[in-house]
Amino acid sequence: MKRCGLSIPPEFEGMIDEPLLKKVQEYETEKNRCSFVSSIFGNIVTIIFIFGGLLGVYNSWVSSLNRPFVLSGIIFFLLLSYATSIISMPFSLFVTFKIENKFGFNVMTPKLWLTDFLKSLALSTVLTGIVLSIGLWLIQSSPDYWWIWVWGFFLIFSLFMMYISPYVIEPLFNKFTPIEEPELEDRIKNLMQKADIRVSRVFKMDASKRSKHTNAYFSGIGKVKRIILYDTLLEKMDHDEILAVLAHEAGHWKKKHILKMIIAAEIVSFIGIYISFRILQTDFLADIFQIQKTTFYAKLVLLGFIGGILSFPFTPLGSYVSRRFERQADKFAYELTGNREAMASALIKLSKDNLSNLHPHPLYAAFYYSHPPVIERIRNIKGMVSS
Repeated sequence: MKRCGLSIPPEFEGMIDEPLLKKVQEYETEKNRCSFVSSIFGNIVTIIFIFGGLLGVYNSWVSSLNRPFVLSGIIFFLLLSYATSIISMPFSLFVTFKIENKFGFNVMTPKLWLTDFLKSLALSTVLTGIVLSIGLWLIQSSPDYWWIWVWGFFLIFSLFMMYISPYVIEPLFNKFTPIEEPELEDRIKNLMQKADIRVSRVFKMDASKRSKHTNAYFSGIGKVKRIILYDTLLEKMDHDEILAVLAHEAGHWKKKHILKMIIAAEIVSFIGIYISFRILQTDFLADIFQIQKTTFYAKLVLLGFIGGILSFPFTPLGSYVSRRFERQADKFAYELTGNREAMASALIKLSKDNLSNLHPHPLYAAFYYSHPPVIERIRNIKGMVSS
C-alpha cells in the first residue's frame, strides 16, 4: 500500500480521489494491526494454556468433579468457549467502537452490542450443548464406530441449521421486511425466473442499525430462495446495480458452488474424523504434551491444536477454489444480465463504500483472498463476451 496505495486505477478514475485512498490506507492499516495483535495474543494464550500446564490443571479439575462422560464433556468445552469469548471481547469492542467508528461505519450503540453479545452467547450455549450432548453420547455408545455416527450427525445438523437459520436465528438479530419497491421486486423476480430460480420473497434487512457496510445474499435450501438485501445497499445502488449483484449470487447457485463446497468439506471431514478416531484411541498426544490425567476431552483439544497447524498450508488451495467460483459467478451474471457496466459500477461502489484495498500484495491475495482483487474482477468483467 505504501508503494501503490495512492495510485488511482483507470477503472476508478472520476470515482475516487487521493484523500479517499489515504483513508483506505489508514483503515486497512488499523484493521490489520488490530488483527495482528489479536492473533498474536490469542496464540500466546493458546501456547501458555497447552505448553504451560494449564490444560493439565483444567483437565484434572473437570475430572475431579466426577460427572458422567457426557456432562463432563459439556462442562469442559462450554467453559472453554466462554473463555474464548471473554478473551476476544476487548478486540471486538475496539474494532467496533474505535476503528469502525473512526471511519464512519459503526452505528451500533453499546447497549445493542451487549444485547447481541448476550444473545450470541445464549444461542451458542444452546447449540453447543446440543451438539456436545449428542456427539459425546454417540462416542460413549459406540466406542468402535463413533467416528462415522458423529460425522453423519454433524452433516445432518449442519444442513438442518442451514434450513432453519433464516427463519429462527437471523430474526433474533435483524428485522426482515418485504422491500417497498414493487418495480424492483418485479425486476428481481423476472431476472431470477430467467435464471430458473424460484424466489419466495425479497426482503430488506435493517443492517443500518449496526453498520453502514453493504451486502446482499440468498438463503434457503432447495429450489425456492429468499433474497435478502441490506437496507444500506438499497440506499446506495440503483436498480441495475442491485440486479447485477443478485445475478452474481444467482451464479453461485446455478453453478452449484455451495453444493460443491459442502461435498468437499464433508469429504475432508470424513477423512479427518477417521484419522482423529485412530489417534484418539491412543495416548500418543497426551504423552507428547505430558498430560498426567488422560481424558478424551484433553486429547481432543490437543488434536484440534495440531490439526489447525497442519491444515494452515492448505489455505491457498481453498482460496484458489473460492476465487475460481467467484469468476464463474461473474461470468454467469454477465450472461444473465448482459450489463457489464452495471456489474463494474456495483463493484466500484462496494469497494468505495467499504474502503476496500485496491492494491493488495499479490502473494497475500493468492494466499488469503476468497475473491479476486476488485481491479482484476472489473477488468475481467469489461473483457467478457457472451459464450
